Amino acid sequence: MGVALSKAVQWSSSDVEKLENTPLNEAILTEILLFTEQFSARHPQEARLMFREPLQWKTSLEASDFKTEYDISGESVMSQQSDEDGHPLLQLTPPDITVYTFYHLSNLLQLAEDKKMKEVQACLESNRNALIKILGHSSTTVEGEDLVKEDESSEELEINLFNILKQLDTKLLSIAVREISREGRLSPAAVEMEVDQLKSFCATGENRVLKSVRYTSDYVFSNGCRSPPWRQIDGEICSLIIETCDTEPTLFITCSASGAFLNEGVTGEGGENSYKKKSDVFKDLATLLKNKSLHFADAINEQDFASQEVPSTKKILHVEAVDAEQTGQNLRSYDHREKNVPEKARQQLERSKQGGMKKKLEPSLKWKNLGLTSPHDEGEEKKARKSGESKKVLEYCTKSPASENKRKANFSGSSLPGCQSSQKIKTPVGADDFSESSSEGEEDEEQPDRRGETTTDLPSEYWQIQKLVKYLKGANQTATVIALCSLRDFNLVQETCQLAIRDVGGLEVLINLLDTDEIKCKIGSLKILKVISCNSQIRRAIADLGGLQTMVSILDSPDKELKCLAAETIANVAKFRRAHRMVRQRGGIKRLVELLDCVPDGVSLSTNQERDVEVARCGALALWSCSKSTRNKKAIRRAGGIPLLARLLKSQQKNMLIPVVGTLQECASERSYRIAIQTEGMIEDLVTNLSCDNQEVQMHCASAIFKCAEDKCTRDLVRQYDGLRPLVMLLREAENKQLLAATTGAIWKCSISMENVAKFQEYKALETLVGLLTDQPEEVLINVVGALGECAQIPENLATIRKSGGIQPLVNLLSGTNHALLVNVTRAVGACATDPANMVIIDRLDGVRLLWSLLKNPNPEVQASAAWAICPCIENAKDAGEMVRSFVGGLELIVNLLKSPNINVLASVCAAIAKIAKDVENLAVITDHGVVPMLANLTNTVDDKLRRYLAEAITCCCTWGRNCVSFGEAGAVAPLVRYLCSKDPAVHQATARALFELSKDPKNCITMQENGVVKLLLIMIGSTDEILQEAAASCVANIRRLALANEKAKYG
Repeated sequence: MGVALSKAVQWSSSDVEKLENTPLNEAILTEILLFTEQFSARHPQEARLMFREPLQWKTSLEASDFKTEYDISGESVMSQQSDEDGHPLLQLTPPDITVYTFYHLSNLLQLAEDKKMKEVQACLESNRNALIKILGHSSTTVEGEDLVKEDESSEELEINLFNILKQLDTKLLSIAVREISREGRLSPAAVEMEVDQLKSFCATGENRVLKSVRYTSDYVFSNGCRSPPWRQIDGEICSLIIETCDTEPTLFITCSASGAFLNEGVTGEGGENSYKKKSDVFKDLATLLKNKSLHFADAINEQDFASQEVPSTKKILHVEAVDAEQTGQNLRSYDHREKNVPEKARQQLERSKQGGMKKKLEPSLKWKNLGLTSPHDEGEEKKARKSGESKKVLEYCTKSPASENKRKANFSGSSLPGCQSSQKIKTPVGADDFSESSSEGEEDEEQPDRRGETTTDLPSEYWQIQKLVKYLKGANQTATVIALCSLRDFNLVQETCQLAIRDVGGLEVLINLLDTDEIKCKIGSLKILKVISCNSQIRRAIADLGGLQTMVSILDSPDKELKCLAAETIANVAKFRRAHRMVRQRGGIKRLVELLDCVPDGVSLSTNQERDVEVARCGALALWSCSKSTRNKKAIRRAGGIPLLARLLKSQQKNMLIPVVGTLQECASERSYRIAIQTEGMIEDLVTNLSCDNQEVQMHCASAIFKCAEDKCTRDLVRQYDGLRPLVMLLREAENKQLLAATTGAIWKCSISMENVAKFQEYKALETLVGLLTDQPEEVLINVVGALGECAQIPENLATIRKSGGIQPLVNLLSGTNHALLVNVTRAVGACATDPANMVIIDRLDGVRLLWSLLKNPNPEVQASAAWAICPCIENAKDAGEMVRSFVGGLELIVNLLKSPNINVLASVCAAIAKIAKDVENLAVITDHGVVPMLANLTNTVDDKLRRYLAEAITCCCTWGRNCVSFGEAGAVAPLVRYLCSKDPAVHQATARALFELSKDPKNCITMQENGVVKLLLIMIGSTDEILQEAAASCVANIRRLALANEKAKYG
């Protein structure tokens, strides 16, 4: 861990030592988190070993986060264990925390829940020399044998701990190597290409982006580098001096294989030290300049430079090939695509170019839009405009050496300014708004269209639209309005028409019209953009061209028609993460929420009020699209959107209800919204709308109830407002799969409450649910099986499921692969197995074997659910012992699961082992497989659920051979005594029974006595639980008999 922290982890270059927010650091922190969290369970003895010096840091935990085993006094927390000097092994005095052992580090991370990663990072930042603090300065030696302690009894443990940490260090370094190898590497050719591009931005006048860009050395080595050989050894390629328009002093930059960074400057007295790094490393020069120069960043962002990858990251740079003899090119737009050239024409043109004609490489036209083209370029462009030839521009693709032989790019998709490649664009870490909801997956990952070239001619509409766009570019106000109206006469829903507008540069024109003062032009432009933005390529292009920012500003317009059109277009465009962020950052969420403020439904509305209602509907549509982002959900709440949505939910208009309920069901994934939906009285409205005649409204209402019914209060409200009956009625709409999935989901969550299950019994819902177990999509099956699993908790329903023919389809689903479905199916089958009649059917269908095979599933939730289901199967099978032995390798498999790091898996496996061990032959087999030491290793847990079932497993395993003695030798007795301090009565009963079995060995009695078990058991003897009473009394009796025998032997 020492080498990894000093060499592999990436630290910030600021005075305060902080870990940089990089993928490498995230991977290392995750590995350290898993290691520390599981350390206590995997290495219980080493976990108790005290550090040479405590680890101290500023924590975000509070006293309320701590549970048993800790003494809480006001805001301070201390562990019950202490060192020889009386110092507690864990002490919290907010915000400072001190920890002496891995045992308490593991406990602390388990208590931290969602703050785990934050705690690990804070600990490492405050303890950069953590290994020395844990093992002392001797840990810097190479071999573990060099670690010697004065106390020989702890020498072996300390050597073991050193070796364990050494293995972790090796693993962290391998992770670092893997992560670094994934990163793009700069090459001399890529740097030179980017520098040439940056030099083209240096000009005079208001539009210039940079003042100057120059190398510090003009000499180029044979490998393409300009840095001296002694610096090339460290990966340096060259050094640059760049003057920006807004930063002082001049930027001195070093380009290396790992990226670009600022150095201390080339001065006469600086020597080699002047090249020392003084900033973070950026992936390329453009990213560094955008970070350091606001002027550069703004100019580039206006032209969407952020969406182009630089060749240094193994991407391919787009440049256009212009034939020196073909001056008739009309370079109207960067997105004048090769894909619009018929195949035969392209092949002929390519053959004509093979004679060796020279090509002039030009940068992407987005740079020309900055006004930085050379006089020669301007002359060429003027010539191109004069020519009437309609020749197409071919793309010329250059590859950096780093990307040569790696892959070939397919450029048949869109290359609009800013269109991202199929690989995600990486942005400098630390940007505020890059954490978005995982629910954005579909649209966020949509790829540019890569359709193959066709040999058929394009339809006439394509060329007609292109002519109209030409008129838009140079027409006056009247002609512009006429051209817009003519464009609307085309079927803009067709993709050919949409792409025709894009390919000829029409999107730029339409977006520019939004900045005019002419209302008619704005309305016409927005009406076209609203329709064509349904195309995924078009909406990305609109975002790249800055259209979203303009539309957000239009939301402040006093013209209500403009507001409606802008909001509807935003609703279409904001389907992916970057668009969500743009709307939020430009203040769009607050403006959209303000649109929701309209008069509620009345008997009669004035014309002005009707317009307000339509504005609110459009605003709700846009919020619905934006609400797929977690940050946007919070922004909607902060802007006061919840009360306004609650008021609109009472509307009788279906076209208003759809976006309103859609927004609510999307936001209901956040707990704050679920509470607000309850408190604002929206559950009643959702239930009421379940009975409307619009299936889309019903679907969204059911989906909102599905998400909100996680809370018991919501489940009770749904029942009180008689919402269960319409949900059961909606099960008949089996052909609408989306509605069916939402309905079954709502029924599943509502059935968590047993009062609701009784209602479902009354409405005959179980029979209908059983009928949906076949020929349904997985999203429906997950919910149906989940609902049956909840309903099966009531014994009366088990016979209903069997009589309805539900056992066989449930068992058939055990052979599936969907993890969520398998978790629910195993739970339902396990619940059904509690009925002996059902168990006969399950056994006949080989259901137990299928359950056992799921223990091999890599998903821990599936493993745990399968193990829980196996328990009632063993308990209710006729010949359970023989059945279990018939599974080849089954006993070894379940014993090996005791090595799992997942607490729920361990608890379920312990429960299954307790059932298995009731058969003597099976107990003998699992003993041979090492079940005793594995169970003993788990006894230091602080989880009450695991404690209970672990104690039950130990109880059942003690009845074979020397297992009772073996548990004592493995150190399982003393930790069990501490279980009696738990607040869970079930843990007390299981522990007392285990201690009674263990007390049959004299040495175990001595260990119990030394750990103060008698006092605790005497309290248990007074319990009202008869099993607990008997077990506690029997254990005390055994201890007392041993004491009497010792007295008799001693005194005769």
